[in-house]
Amino acid sequence: MKRLTAGPGARAVHVLANVDTSVPFPSDSSVKELFEHRVRQNGAATALVHGERRMTYAQLNTSANRLADHLLHRGVQPGEVVGVCVRRSCELVVTLLAIIKCGAVYLPFDPSWPDARLHTMFGIAGCARVVTDQPDVLTPRLPRCQVVATSSSDGDGTVNPALAVLPEDIAYINFTSGSTGRPKGVPIQHRSVVRLVHDARYARLDERTVTLLLAPVTFDAATFEIWGALLNGGTCVLYPGGFVRLSELGRVVRRHSVSTVFLTTALFNTMVDEDIDALSSVDTILTGGEAHSLPHIEKALAHYGTGRLVSVYGPTECTTFATYYPLTGPQPADRPLPIGRPIQNTRVHVVRDGRLCEPGETGELCLSGPGLSPGYAGMPEATARRFVDYVVDGVPERLYHTGDLVYLQTDGVLVFQGRDDDQVKINGHRIELGEVRHVLAGHPEVRQAFVTVHVTGTGERVLMAFVVSDGTSETLRNHLAHRLPPYMIPAVIEIRESLPLSTHGKVDRQALLSSLRPVS
Repeated sequence: MKRLTAGPGARAVHVLANVDTSVPFPSDSSVKELFEHRVRQNGAATALVHGERRMTYAQLNTSANRLADHLLHRGVQPGEVVGVCVRRSCELVVTLLAIIKCGAVYLPFDPSWPDARLHTMFGIAGCARVVTDQPDVLTPRLPRCQVVATSSSDGDGTVNPALAVLPEDIAYINFTSGSTGRPKGVPIQHRSVVRLVHDARYARLDERTVTLLLAPVTFDAATFEIWGALLNGGTCVLYPGGFVRLSELGRVVRRHSVSTVFLTTALFNTMVDEDIDALSSVDTILTGGEAHSLPHIEKALAHYGTGRLVSVYGPTECTTFATYYPLTGPQPADRPLPIGRPIQNTRVHVVRDGRLCEPGETGELCLSGPGLSPGYAGMPEATARRFVDYVVDGVPERLYHTGDLVYLQTDGVLVFQGRDDDQVKINGHRIELGEVRHVLAGHPEVRQAFVTVHVTGTGERVLMAFVVSDGTSETLRNHLAHRLPPYMIPAVIEIRESLPLSTHGKVDRQALLSSLRPVS
């Protein structure tokens, strides 16, 4: 077990950053137990809204019990991983609950992801069963899986499955990009979900809360949007349709009195530019996923006033959110927007060379607390690199190394400074440039490949690939499309005769981008 040491200044600010983050929460309860408690408490309350359709807590519980009974009769076992491919609808939430009620683990995936990636994910997670509202589409694509339709049901659903689900059991697995060319599965425990949404500091979550399910269920923001409402007795409104239109977003928010919304940074910026009134009635607007644009933040503050905007930060490995920063006034133009202080029951540590950093000193952000994942599914070496046991201030602590570089202000606020690797975020999706490069290099006609991020004239961040190859851009795009999800495919693939090198023998990114044709 490694030991973290600190000088007097570092130790003082370390303690300051963590003051009062530990608060009582039902750490001995599971998502299943807490949801069923809400059903007993007020089953007539509205749990879900989707278009004209409403489901009470009692109706949602009954539907989930019926599907759970069917899955149990089909042989689903506690701890088994079950794939979920259901469009945003009440049936999606019914399916997630049904799997949890079986003591099983839900693994959300998108039908647009290529078969090769799905087979890799399912192999890593040990997934041999899928629940979907598109069985005719998925059955031929997944010949090794048992495909179950969401319409399947057994029994009358009045009795909850008697299975005991423990707080340390896994609730779900999200897959993120991996630098080695393999996606990384991040299992999340029930206790971690409860920690995220109980007595939250970053937003009001209670019986009056109305959240909006806007994120794809494959994106960990959906964890907050769904369970932030349902484990607190609130209402989850499901955005209708697959693609977000700002006019529709505003209509849904106003019609259903949505109180809390999360937007990725890119969507937030688009909303500020094109329809800033869309969220004028919302109490709390959470935004995050990548670095913020200060002009957009300032425009939003001027329009909405203070006390309604909250910047949030967090890797999937720490269950959606780890820090928050309420925007209470104009921000200094000479620094990035801070990522703030830790949310409830989360501890932060700024580490450099095996010690805690002093105020103002840049180091790697490490996280600890009940929000941490147990590690990567089927990847012990990657787990050992990122999840490390330390002794901090004399106390054993498991830390997750985020790879994010930050410094701590004397007031305990964290400021993001960049990455120590080539991981990036595009539209809220975490992408390892190394994985895209690895897949490109696997094409027989590719001799050299370099992948980077470019900011277009409109301020949009896009992936770009520069390739030395005898093939065409279209050939390489098709190669990627058979192996990577759409959000990981570069917007531009440029074929070059050679790639410029720096004096150190590395690909010269600036030289490549300076020779780039304008990207709109």
